[in-house]
Amino acid sequence: MSGDVTRLIGDTPLIRLNAASEATGCEILGKAEFLNPGGSVKDRTALGLIRAAEADGSLTPGGTIVEGTAGNTGIGLSLVAGALGYSTLIVMPRGQSPAKRDALIAAGARIVEVDPAPYSSEHHFVHASKRLAESLQGAVWAGQFDNPANKAFHAATTGREILEQTGGRVDGFICAVGTGGSLAGVAEALRAADPDTRIGLADPAGGALYSWYTEGVLKSGGGSITEGIGVGRVTGQLDGLRIDHAYRIDDAEFLPILFDLVRSEGLSLGGSAGVNIAGAIRLARELGPGKTIVTLLCDSGARYAGRLFNKDYLGARGLPVPPWEIEAPASASA
Repeated sequence: MSGDVTRLIGDTPLIRLNAASEATGCEILGKAEFLNPGGSVKDRTALGLIRAAEADGSLTPGGTIVEGTAGNTGIGLSLVAGALGYSTLIVMPRGQSPAKRDALIAAGARIVEVDPAPYSSEHHFVHASKRLAESLQGAVWAGQFDNPANKAFHAATTGREILEQTGGRVDGFICAVGTGGSLAGVAEALRAADPDTRIGLADPAGGALYSWYTEGVLKSGGGSITEGIGVGRVTGQLDGLRIDHAYRIDDAEFLPILFDLVRSEGLSLGGSAGVNIAGAIRLARELGPGKTIVTLLCDSGARYAGRLFNKDYLGARGLPVPPWEIEAPASASA
């Protein structure tokens, strides 16, 4: 068999989430994006961005892909670039967890760190990455937040796969927003097949999109231990997207769902998946029994174990802790 690792991106299965389905009387299905070779849904984004740059001639053999990211998109870009003969240069803000930095290096990325700054500042890592790309010969800027190739690739792959896997019977789709490419792209594909498909947004505390879609203003409040979601602006991916249902999901709501999935269904997932499933449960209850709701299981819990499953970290913030940590014996004899 010939090919490269990019052949393994996509065509992920749908998994029935038993507890969520039984609690709502709906079929709640999660698309297992953690099975992509880089371990997340961002592998799709990476492949879509690179293929689009090849198609328009901006990325040529031996070129460099530059992007501002602190997480999964950088890993996906680096792995896809390695498979296709390119290199990556990732600009990230200082102060990110060592685990993130190590994961990027392990994926073959070269890293430039900049001081943290708000998006409105020219020193924000995304703006810095664009300037860096413009200054390097043979480099292209991926621009995941506003590059239309992101949304288009999700419509052509993620959305199409969901339709095929459900026989076109999807009543609702919901997920959180990092760039918005997954949500907007899947929504486009599902609504093209059935305009009545309901589309939902699950926004963590600290994100501004819940207030945007419910009040028409960008307003954030509180904070979340999730990473990579909960943006404070309407990205290019979201331009023109109609949201039918928007929910704000607090950490205390999704953490018990994640813990129950580990113990009862053998799934260890990241915080974005927890927010997505909590949102799917809310959407299912609003639509009523008998519906089919799909969401994304974006990545695994292993990359976030220091937060999501750390009883000391969670306890210090007054958040639920994994029940198996509470149940652990204080001591054990040989």
